[in-house]
Amino acid sequence: MADLLAKLYGLPPSARLLERLAAEGVEIRRALGPEKHAVVEWAEKKFSRSWASECDVAMSGQPVTCFLAVKDRAILGFACYDATLKGFFGPIGVDPDSHKKGLGKALLIRTLEAMRDAGYGYAAIGWAGPVDFFRKTVGATVIDGSEPGVYRGLVKASPR
Repeated sequence: MADLLAKLYGLPPSARLLERLAAEGVEIRRALGPEKHAVVEWAEKKFSRSWASECDVAMSGQPVTCFLAVKDRAILGFACYDATLKGFFGPIGVDPDSHKKGLGKALLIRTLEAMRDAGYGYAAIGWAGPVDFFRKTVGATVIDGSEPGVYRGLVKASPR
């Protein structure tokens, strides 16, 4: 999978989407340190050990660089930045039972807004799976020659 590039100075507004989700009881917010173990465990259970590792990194910084979609104190999705490398967005994941509700879009835009507010002009979206989602949502473009990019030669954990 290739990496993508997103311009952070041209993001679509998030306010209406966040308001709509809030009216449905869903909050999109920056994770808090005491939630680290819950977030990391959730990411591993729903997605992979690799994504859990990236969540761990994002939860360990100050400020925390992981955003959550939460309803009734339950995690529905997450998005991180500066977890793989500085200036990289991802991973992002939404519980399959919560797909098609706008959570991925809200997490993406809100997290990219945080990157912009932290002083980034662009975000690399690492090893992007759903290219069309990123293209349609934030106008991301494929970075030629970026496959597998920084992920080349990753060390894999042995099976449990």
